[in-house]
Amino acid sequence: MANRSSSFETEPGYGHHRHQYHSHHHQHDQQSAVSTLHSVASSTTRSTNAPYTQVQPKLSPSSCEASPMEEEYKDYQPEFQWKTYLYQLQQEAPKPKRIVCQNYVPNKPPHYGREFHGPISREEADNLLSRGGEGSYLVRESLRAPGNFTLGIRLLHQTKNFKLYFDSKHYVAEKRFDSLHDLVADGLITMYVEVKAKDYINEMVAEPIYDKHSKFATIRDRRKSNGTLVPPVAKLATIDSSEVDGCVTPKQQSSPEHVLPSSQYQKEHNFKVHNFKGLNWCEYCGNFMWGLIAQGVRCADCGLATHKQCSKRVPADCTPDKRLIKRIYGVDLTTVVKAHGHVRPVVIDKCIAELESRGLETEGMYRIPGLQDDIDLVRQRFDKDGELANIGTKDFPDVNAITGALKLYLRQLPIPLVPFEVYDKFTAAAKIQDDTQKLEALRNANNDLFNNRPAHYHTLKHLVFHLHRITEHRSQNKMNTENLSIVFGPTMLRAPNDQSVIDNLYMLQFQKKLVELMIENHDFLFDK
Repeated sequence: MANRSSSFETEPGYGHHRHQYHSHHHQHDQQSAVSTLHSVASSTTRSTNAPYTQVQPKLSPSSCEASPMEEEYKDYQPEFQWKTYLYQLQQEAPKPKRIVCQNYVPNKPPHYGREFHGPISREEADNLLSRGGEGSYLVRESLRAPGNFTLGIRLLHQTKNFKLYFDSKHYVAEKRFDSLHDLVADGLITMYVEVKAKDYINEMVAEPIYDKHSKFATIRDRRKSNGTLVPPVAKLATIDSSEVDGCVTPKQQSSPEHVLPSSQYQKEHNFKVHNFKGLNWCEYCGNFMWGLIAQGVRCADCGLATHKQCSKRVPADCTPDKRLIKRIYGVDLTTVVKAHGHVRPVVIDKCIAELESRGLETEGMYRIPGLQDDIDLVRQRFDKDGELANIGTKDFPDVNAITGALKLYLRQLPIPLVPFEVYDKFTAAAKIQDDTQKLEALRNANNDLFNNRPAHYHTLKHLVFHLHRITEHRSQNKMNTENLSIVFGPTMLRAPNDQSVIDNLYMLQFQKKLVELMIENHDFLFDK
C-alpha cells in the first residue's frame, strides 16, 4: 500500500454554520449562561457534592390576571441548585480535528469530505490518528468489505472505530447528524463525559432536586395547568359534579356525585427524545444534559426535561400545558381533562348537553350515521375552540352530526374508554353465570377503573347515565338497551391490539352484554 500524505486541521470554521455547541446558531442563547457558569466553575471543585450554581426561577409574564392562589404564593422563591460538574467535563472534551487526506482518492462518496482516506488498513488509520492527537478523526473504506465505511476517532489515547452509515444523515447509532463534524463533536463529548464521570452518572439520581420544585414551581412558569398554580400542599378536596362545565341535567343534580378535581388525577409523563438548544439541565437530578443533540427526553404534554435514565424515576404527576396540547381528538383522555381543568372531556360534556337540550326522542339516535362532512366540522371546532366550540342547532341542525362526533371521539382515543389494563376484568365479569356475582364483579372492575384512571371512570359514568336516559324514550327513538349496546360495545370496550380477528369477533357478545349491564344497573355499578 502506497504511503499517503496527510495534514491535521483544527478547522475552527469547519461546519461553522451547522448545529455545533458553540456555533453562531446557539451563541445568543448560551452567552449569558456560559458567563455565569464559568464564574461558578472557577470557584468549585469536581467532587460529586460541591459543584452547584444557584439559579432563581424566572417567571414568564402571564397574559391573564393573577389568580388568588398565585397571589398567595407570589412571594415564594424556591432555590434550584444546578450541578455544573458535567458541564465542565463537556467543556474539557477534545474538539473535532479532521485528518485531511492530501492524495486524490477515486470514487469518493459525495457526502464525505477531505477526511476520507479511501481503502486503508486499520493499522495505517491508527497511525494517522495517533499522530493527529486527541479529537482527530478520519473516514476509511473497509479493505475486506468494499462499500462499507469506518469512522476512526482518537480519544483518551485510544483509537475507537465505528461503522459509519449515511441515508441523507450521518450516523453510527440512533443519533443522526447533518454533518460528520457534528457527529464527531457529539461523540467526543458523550464518550469523554461518560468515561470521566462514569461513577458520578450512575449515582446522580440519588440526590434529585425534583421534589424541591415539583410541589411548588418549576423554571417552566411554575408548573401551571389551565392557568391555575398547583398549591404547595395538595389537599384532597372534592367537587360537586353538578357544577362542572354547566352541562349536567336536573336528574343528575338530584343525586350529586363527588369527584376529585382533574388537577389531582395521576398521569404518567409522555417522554420523547428531544434535541435541546443552548444549555439545559435535568429537572429531576439537576445535572447538565450533555451532548449536541438528543441530550435527554422531554414530556410532550407538560414540557418536563430530564435525562433518559432520570425519566424512569419521575412520578406520575404530569400536569399538561394547554399550549402544548394542540387538539382534543386523538389525545389521551386524562391529558385532555387535566390540560383543560375539567372532570371529563369537553367533547363528551358538550355533545351530551346539546343532545339532551334538543330532546331524546329522535328516532335512531346513535344508530343512524350523520354526514361525514358535518362530523368532521364538529371535530375541527372542538380541536380549535375547545369548550367554546359552537355546536348548536343553527350550525348543526342534524342531531346525527353530534352523535357521530361523540362516537368518533371515543374511537380515536389512544387509550380506550375502558382501558386495556382493566379490559380482562370487565370481560371476565360478563362471563360469570350467576347474576349477583356478575354484577358484583363488574362493580369491582369499575372500582379498579376509578382508582387507576378516574377520568375514564367519570367519563364512562356520565356516558352510561346518558344512554340510560335515552332508553327511557325508547318508544319514540326506537333505541332500547340492546340497540345501544350494539353501537357502543366495541367503542367503549375496544379489545387489545394483540388479539386475533377470531378472538375479537368472539368477544363482541361480551362487550355488548357489558354495556347492557351498565345501562340497566347504572345506579348500582357507578356509586362513586
